[in-house]
Amino acid sequence: MTEAIINLETVNPIEFFGVNNGKLDILKKKFPLLKILSRGTQVKLSGAPEQVENAKEKIDLIVQYLERNGHMSENYFEQILGGDDAEVVDNFVERNPNEILVFGPNGKTVRARTANQKRMVSSSDKNDIVFAIGPAGTGKTYTAVALAVRALKNKMVKKIILTRPAVEAGESLGFLPGDLKEKIDPYLRPLYDALDDMIPADKLGYYMTTRTIEIAPLAYMRGRTLDNAYIILDEAQNTTDLQLKMFLTRIGANAKAIITGDMTQVDLPKNQRSGLEKAVRILKNVDGIAHIELDEEDVVRHRLVKAIIKAYDKEHQREEEREQRR
Repeated sequence: MTEAIINLETVNPIEFFGVNNGKLDILKKKFPLLKILSRGTQVKLSGAPEQVENAKEKIDLIVQYLERNGHMSENYFEQILGGDDAEVVDNFVERNPNEILVFGPNGKTVRARTANQKRMVSSSDKNDIVFAIGPAGTGKTYTAVALAVRALKNKMVKKIILTRPAVEAGESLGFLPGDLKEKIDPYLRPLYDALDDMIPADKLGYYMTTRTIEIAPLAYMRGRTLDNAYIILDEAQNTTDLQLKMFLTRIGANAKAIITGDMTQVDLPKNQRSGLEKAVRILKNVDGIAHIELDEEDVVRHRLVKAIIKAYDKEHQREEEREQRR
């Protein structure tokens, strides 16, 4: 049995423990074999030596982050506790300013937060095409847009092209109000939201007007050759085989592309198969094309999203097992 006492005098205890001890409860769930007591500005850990040391290292990282930033969401708190030590230092303590991808409006910094998001960044630096596959909330689109904005600001490319297939998820385009642009814009909204976080409104308006940044449905890519551009295909699980091939063959000189998708959220009609799975399989060993798999550990939305993804994955496994027994 080992004991350790950690002082929190350099940070706001409420930020560490959370409202109604919400973060403390997360800490206890992450280390169920430890006895964890809080008193004032101290945390006392009791238990097996390796468990105490592991928890102490994670708490020290949280304290370092709070000393630097003053605030930490429950989502960040949980990610630090669940991450690998080296990865946590890289992702949260923020020692290296070169890791910042973009400085957004009002001094906001945009960077890769998780290990697999960091792999997206390094893979994009080394390859011209990157497939980033993973469930909702793992930051695929956001990281991809940040990479594109960084490339534009650094004059590595002359334009950014963001595209999505306009596939209906249980609704019909015909029932939506407005002209074609107004009907399609809701499908492209996540791309606009990411850009809003990274580029001031007046500058973004200028880029859109001059077509330096172009957001368009995938169908509008046919027949084009995209040179000197950073191209993102989002929601690629909703492309057919021919559509995805068409997109990949648009890429021209001095161009980079990121294709993101979530194979658990295919909205194509039942008689159509997603082209993403096939593309990933047949292009797996092509030099210059990288493949990144993100999972629930990369979720950067509300902490419940991770639990939701796990629950659906378990149910999907049970459904497959029932199908196999029939």
